[in-house]
This record gives sequence, C-alpha cells and structure tokens, in this order.
Amino acid sequence: MSQPVEIRLFTAQDKAAWLPLWKAYQDFYKTTIADNVTDLSWQRLLDANEPMNGALAIIDGKITGFVHYIRHRSTWSTGGYCYLQDLYVNPNVRGKGLGRALIEHVYQAAAEADCSRVYWLTHETNTDAMVLYDRVADKSGFIQYRKML
Repeated sequence: MSQPVEIRLFTAQDKAAWLPLWKAYQDFYKTTIADNVTDLSWQRLLDANEPMNGALAIIDGKITGFVHYIRHRSTWSTGGYCYLQDLYVNPNVRGKGLGRALIEHVYQAAAEADCSRVYWLTHETNTDAMVLYDRVADKSGFIQYRKML
C-alpha cells in the first residue's frame, strides 16, 4: 500500500460519505435496501449500546471503504462470535490493502470484546475478494440456507 490508510469507527458526520459506498455495495450484490432500513442501520452502527459497529477506511482524508460487524453470543463458546456482515472498498483503490486493513480492524475489535471467532459470507461469484479471504481466514465448509420471512 503506497498511501497510508486510516481505519476508524464511524461518527455521525460520516453518513454523507458512507452512503454512496453503501449504495455501491448494494449495486454490487444486485439488491436494494429500503431507506428506512438504511437509516435504522446507521443509527444502530453509531449506538454504543448496540452490538453493531462500523469502521471506515480513509486515504488522503477521503472515505474509500467500510466494514460493518455484529457481535453475538454462541452456544459453542463462552466468548461471543463476531459476524463481519458487510465489507466494501471503492473499486478505484482496490488492491492497496484496504480490505485487509478493515478485516484486521474487525479481528482486533472482536478480540478486545472476547469473541472467539470472526466469520463472514461472500457470494460464490466474488472471486476477487476470495483471493484476499483465502489469505486471512479459513473456509468453514458450511453452506448457508435461508428462508425469507
């Protein structure tokens, strides 16, 4: 990474810069999240009493990526788990270590919260990201099933 990257937690002032990245993330996954859900998620990400957190990747003062993560209990561990729910880096700055830096931020935050595991999902077509994921984590072998309610 040629330029230094800053990783920091969200602040209320970051919403205007985060929102276009959040929309681009949705476009990547060919989905649309309702504005009221986005607004509620933003409130939760800023609320210190919520298990949700978010961090930004910043280069030269510009927000270029984000990660959202959620801590939760587990029946398999005395410590909690941490689900890395969303990770996005602006395509113009990919390959500069921002994705790795955001994942490392989550690892550190999870360890500080006594979590015993960080895990995430990605789509099978997200092969570029999987190159990084294969370097920083192990595939679980599990297949996700879901039913929309």
